[in-house]
Amino acid sequence: MSETLSTREVFQKLLKGITEGRFSELAELYAEDAVVETVFEPVGPRRFEGRAVLKERFAEVSASSPVELTSTNVVIRETDDPEVIVAEWTYQVHHRVTERNFEVANIQVLRVRDGLIVSSRDFHDHLALIVAGGNLPQLVAALGGK
Repeated sequence: MSETLSTREVFQKLLKGITEGRFSELAELYAEDAVVETVFEPVGPRRFEGRAVLKERFAEVSASSPVELTSTNVVIRETDDPEVIVAEWTYQVHHRVTERNFEVANIQVLRVRDGLIVSSRDFHDHLALIVAGGNLPQLVAALGGK
């Protein structure tokens, strides 16, 4: 019988999988009915429901992401609810297309039950990623409905 991972351990496994680019494994960290909200996403969906949807999302990111991520300054704060943590960290980002190097701030409020993520509210600096990728004109057009 395997030991159930703590909320902190699940977050650490998630972050390690992301930075190592192992996106095909990440959906298994989520409950079947998990809900992920990407609160600061400027365009597109901000809510993803279910492991199957998350698996598709991770496959899209894996196939199209031009960035290499290294996590630094990771701080994990416990809460009075043992299922919930608040994690803060910085990604050191290398954009393979533009060759830019930059930082992206992140905060995640994660709820883990029985070793699986049941909900996550993700606050990532999407604008920094868009600007560094040279995609600001596309964002402005999308926001303008063009």
